[in-house]
Amino acid sequence: MQNPATAHSISDFAELPATASHGPLRIEYRWVNEATGNAPIAVFLHEGLGSIEMWRDWPQALCERLGMRGLVYSRPGYGLSTPRAHDVKWPVDFMTAQARDILPALLDALNISMQERKRMWVIGHSDGGSITLLYAAMHPGALAGAVVIAPHVFVEDISVESITQTKQLYETTDLRSKLSRYHADVDSAFYGWNDIWLNPAFMEWNIAGELNAIKQPLLAVQGHDDNYGTMAQIDTIAERVPHAQLVKLDACGHSPHRDAPDALNEAIAAFVSRQR
Repeated sequence: MQNPATAHSISDFAELPATASHGPLRIEYRWVNEATGNAPIAVFLHEGLGSIEMWRDWPQALCERLGMRGLVYSRPGYGLSTPRAHDVKWPVDFMTAQARDILPALLDALNISMQERKRMWVIGHSDGGSITLLYAAMHPGALAGAVVIAPHVFVEDISVESITQTKQLYETTDLRSKLSRYHADVDSAFYGWNDIWLNPAFMEWNIAGELNAIKQPLLAVQGHDDNYGTMAQIDTIAERVPHAQLVKLDACGHSPHRDAPDALNEAIAAFVSRQR
């Protein structure tokens, strides 16, 4: 695969103005399944080391299954979006800022109306799942429903242990080279994610109390073999959001869209069809 600096000819870019929480940002985005015209939009939020390219063809396949258009974007620091300055550390509430400021600003920049947002589904994986939960809690009138895949609600020891191991792999194996295929500034992407998750202050991060505000339909999916989190994550969601539906997948790790795509797509399609 080519370096992302030259490979993403079909990506577009949105310019977001500076706010109190961030400077000017250039966000890489891509539409999928555009032929569906006025169909509802599914917005995809990637994992902590993800980007547009790391989703591969899953958003396309799911949107075709759902009859939706898809909006896929690389969060700041990832893919071809504005990189994180190497002397900047993500704050403990970085996911809150993504849900409160970045995603709404991107939707504004793309002229996605409030009527379209009311029909919009937000689908997030891992850190992107946490941001999705926060977005649903903060903007209850600006989505039709949400799907969270291997989300984090609080920090578990298994997460810290796996992220510590990933740092060792990044610094001692070819993992850095592999990830560089997906990010213009791979160290920006990796250490932005790794440093905050291994920051002792982040051990107290917990968004369970904010989930009570979620009113729209919510599906939470977790694999039994996830090495970045346990079922306690989505069980906590069910405690806080009684109308949430849970799906627990066998023989599936942290990335159900890669480990069990057929089962995941079936679960999402069945859930969304019940809400229409």
